Parts: sequence; structure tokens; C-alpha cells
Amino acid sequence: MYPLLDTINSPSQLRELEQKKLPQFAKELRDFLVESVAKTGGHLSSNLGTVELTVALHYVFNTPHDQLVWDVGHQTYAHKILTGRRDGMSKLRMHGGIAGFPRRDESEFDAFGTAHSSTSISAALGMAVAARLNHTDRRAIAIIGDGAMSAGMAFEALNNAGVMDANLLVILNDNDMSISRPVGALNNYLAKLMSGRFYATARRAGEKVLGVVPPVLELAKRAEEHVKGMVTPGTLFEEFGFNYIGPIDGHDLDVLITTLNNIKQLDGPQFLHVVTRKGAGYKVAEEDPILYHGVGKFDPKKGIVAKSAGKPAYTQIFGDWLCDMAAQDSRLIGVTPAMREGSGLVRFSEEYPERYFDVGIAEQHAVTFAAGAACDGLKPVVAIYSTFLQRAYDQLIHDVAIQNLPVVFAIDRAGLVGADGPTHAGSFDLSYLRCIPNMTVMAPADENECRQMLYTAFKLDTPSAVRYPRGTGPGVKIQKDMQALPIGRGEIRRQGEKIALLAFGSMLTPCLNAAEELNATVANMRFIKPLDDDLVASLAASHDVLVTVEENTVLGGAGSAVTESLNSQRINVKVLQLGLPDVFIDQGDHAQMLADCGLDKDGIIKSVRAILPA
Repeated sequence: MYPLLDTINSPSQLRELEQKKLPQFAKELRDFLVESVAKTGGHLSSNLGTVELTVALHYVFNTPHDQLVWDVGHQTYAHKILTGRRDGMSKLRMHGGIAGFPRRDESEFDAFGTAHSSTSISAALGMAVAARLNHTDRRAIAIIGDGAMSAGMAFEALNNAGVMDANLLVILNDNDMSISRPVGALNNYLAKLMSGRFYATARRAGEKVLGVVPPVLELAKRAEEHVKGMVTPGTLFEEFGFNYIGPIDGHDLDVLITTLNNIKQLDGPQFLHVVTRKGAGYKVAEEDPILYHGVGKFDPKKGIVAKSAGKPAYTQIFGDWLCDMAAQDSRLIGVTPAMREGSGLVRFSEEYPERYFDVGIAEQHAVTFAAGAACDGLKPVVAIYSTFLQRAYDQLIHDVAIQNLPVVFAIDRAGLVGADGPTHAGSFDLSYLRCIPNMTVMAPADENECRQMLYTAFKLDTPSAVRYPRGTGPGVKIQKDMQALPIGRGEIRRQGEKIALLAFGSMLTPCLNAAEELNATVANMRFIKPLDDDLVASLAASHDVLVTVEENTVLGGAGSAVTESLNSQRINVKVLQLGLPDVFIDQGDHAQMLADCGLDKDGIIKSVRAILPA
């Protein structure tokens, strides 16, 4: 099936191919991508869009000596296949297999680990400066999407790169679509410029001058669209000190290779604007690139087939609550950093478009934007992944918490996230949230509790966070009516003897299962901050051992909050803290990952029995 692809296992072998054979090689590579990802799941449409660009980069540049820095990493499957990992695609994003993102410890061709957006230009600039100081003749190339370019960090790097005069090449992969459709000034820059008075005046003047020579005027009109695209976008990047080139067709290998070869001869910061199409070459992915952004296993001949509805995911529970809450309170606004689909905001964006704000891949801005809105009487709900909220920690403290503003953080993907691995895991939010004054932090144990906690958070006039895991819950029926929970109060879910399991959030179900064999008491703690000190004291007085269980790092987490509570109340009781270990946990099956961390039923039982007297 792949006569050319099967003979190429490294970029050095690729560079030995005749250039006229590259289009066929690219076709085989694209077909293999579809076939491979259909078997494992993963990111598809973005990778299909960068096949020719990947081939051209490895064909022109001397990789890995020349360094490619990919942003975000959703577009690197072709790169992995070309750099000796074709066989590894059968275990993509699985335990022991290759990662879905670049990893320096996986291959010398992965120059920089990237899984969060908009870091590539900064990293590549650092490499370019290092090459200059080390007197090394190597090129640093950052490949960044137009969605990632909307982040402030990308512009900080551009601003810095222009004055450093390093041999840096930035490639803007412009496919007019990030994970969700991109928004912001950059996306509208050209349209605004073209509609401006200066351009209109210049155009009329040109028509007047050229009008005396009709064939020239007609030629000018025909060329106008090309002039708009090829000249004016460069104004912005030229101002940063870059030599702007483009836009060029990102699926035309001859144009790509000629252009890259020319750029390779230039010194200083270069900016190449490449236009690609997400899902290119696979019709169903071209027609719906959002659906095919992140896929499970599917039949490539049939495409993705809708599955019958099962238990609602926590993301859907949040999305439904947001719409119901918006119907009750006109002050509610929904804010997301470019994660409309992932965070469950599609329905809200359609029903309340004037109250829906996608701010682009700009987490810091999202939080401070919400803070500003809260200052003037609105009630913002920021829908964000736990791993992405880490990027806005300063804003969370300074702009929301210090000012004690009523911003609700709906934190998705809390805990381990399976195949996306350590870069996307929400392993730290309980630790980094509970140390912030004025914050209320909750973790629901089931679907209905998630809905009621979101309502509870919204009713507060102070900062609050509700963190919930990826996927579905235990299947508890959701009550339509919403009632605020008593702040800082947990509940006893099972009465036992000697051992008390203090479960936080998603860990309630395995604790209840383990308690049957241990005859343990189980408390659903609900609140991490404020913690239910009275419940902690009561359990300590009536049990020999307290066991805290959380899907968060043990260091500084909910278990630490319990030990602090005991110390402050001068209560001496044996405590066992179970949670995520002090390591970055690799990708894999979520259930197996929990088991490996001792956070399933059997692991909890084993850990408890290990500390009990014989």
C-alpha cells in the first residue's frame, strides 16, 4: 500500500528522494495517517493539514541538526512518522507508546516538548540565540498555527525576536481554524486594513492614473486580491523586525521547497506565512475539521458514526447548567479561551450569543477579562481545563482573588486524563487553588452534585471553583431543580468502624467500594476549601485511622488540608494520605492509571491494610 513510505525511515532517506516523487510520498503519508489514527484515536484534521509542510521542512533542512519546534503538537504525527516512529503509531497515546505531542526524551528530532499553545517562538528564539553564542551553524524553526498566534506569549516572543537579530524562522500555519474558530484582532486585521480610508484613497488614485490605459487597469483589478494577500499582512510582522514572506500554498510542495531553500540562505528573523487546510486530503475531515480534531477509533471508509447517547459527561452537565443558569440570571456571561467544544459551551454560544465570549488562546486575558466584567456587576463563569488554568495563575490571584470578585471557575479535566498524558493532566489544581485567600473550592462526587455545586458557586459573591473530571460519572440521576449546598459541609455516606475514608470528588465511588470490604466509614467531603473541620474532628474522635483519597497530587492537596485541620485543632490521630504521586504520570488508560496510583478499590484496600496492625 505504501511503496515509497515503506522505504523512508528517516529525514536523511527522505532527502535522497527525487523532488518529483515527493507528491506521491505525501499522498502515501496522508493515507497512512488516516488509517493509523482510525485504529488508535488521536488528533486528525490538524495533522492532515500539515503533511506537505512537514515533508518540505525535513527535505530542505538538515534535521535534527536544524531544530523544528512545533506548536502545539497537534500537528506532529507526520513528523513522528518521518523520524523513525512509523511502527510506534500503532501504540500512539497508549501506555508505553509514543506520545501525541513532541517529547524530547522520545526522539532527537523533537527539539522541544510542546503541548500547551503559543510557546514555539519563544523556545525557538532561545535555540537560535544559543546557536549564535555557541558559533553553531544551525537553524531554529517555529511552526505555529493561526489560533496559537492569538496568544500574548507569541507576540511577546515576536517583539523580542525582532531586536535579537537571530537566525530564526517563524512559519505561520494559517488554516483559519484553531481548535475552535479563531477570534480576535489578528483574524480581522487584513479586513480592517483593506476597509480603511488610506487604502480606499490609494485605490481610487490608482484607478484614476491607470484609467487612461484600460488594459493596465484591468490587470490591476485582477491582481488586487493577490496584492491584498501578499503585501499587506506583512506590515504587522515587518513592524516586529521580521522579513515577511507569503502567503504561499501550504499544499504545493514545489512552492514550499523553493521558498524554504531561499529562506535558508537569508540571515536574521524570517516570517513565512503558509496557508493550509485542516483535514486536507480526507473529504469528511475537510468538511467538518472540528469533529475530526480529536477522534476515537473509527472506520476510515465510513468516517465517524454518531453513537447512541449514554451517561452524560461532566462537560455536558456543565453546558446544560450554564444555559439553565443563564435563563435565571441575566448577569451571567460565559468565557472560554478557545475551547467552546471541549468545555461544553456550544449550546450556550447558540442560545446566548451576546453573553458568550471566546477570547482566543489567551488564558491570562480570559481571567482578567472576567475580573473586569465582575467589577461592573456581571457574574462571569470561566470554563477552562485544569491544565490551562495553570497558565493564568497570576491573574487568578491578583485580578480575581485579591479583589474578591465573584468569578466562577468551571474546571474541566481535573485529575488524570488518560491518553493526553502529563501535559494535559489536572494533577495540581486542588493544591494551587486552596492556598489562595477568598477562594471556595469544591469537587463533586457525581453528576447531580456537579450541577448543584455549580449553582452553589454562582450564588456566592466571592471567587469560587468547581473541579470535575474528564468523561462520565457514576450515573446518578440529575435533579432539574437547583439548590445551594451548605458551604464547607461534607456528609457521611457510609457508617463503619475504626477506619474513615475521606473522599474528595471522583474518589467517592472507589472509596465506597473499598469500604464494603474494610467495613470503613466513608465521608463525601465535597469542599476542599473551606474544609469541614467539624466533620474531620468528629471522624477523628470515633475512628483509629483517617484515610484521605483524592485525584490530585498528595503534596499540598486535600489530604494536606485535613492534616492541617487536625493540627490546628490539636487532634492526634493516624492519617494516611492517598493521591497522585510526586511524578509526572505518563499517558495510558485512565482506569489503569488510577490503579497504578493505588486509587481504585483494590489499591485503597491494599494501602489501608498495609498500615493496620496485624
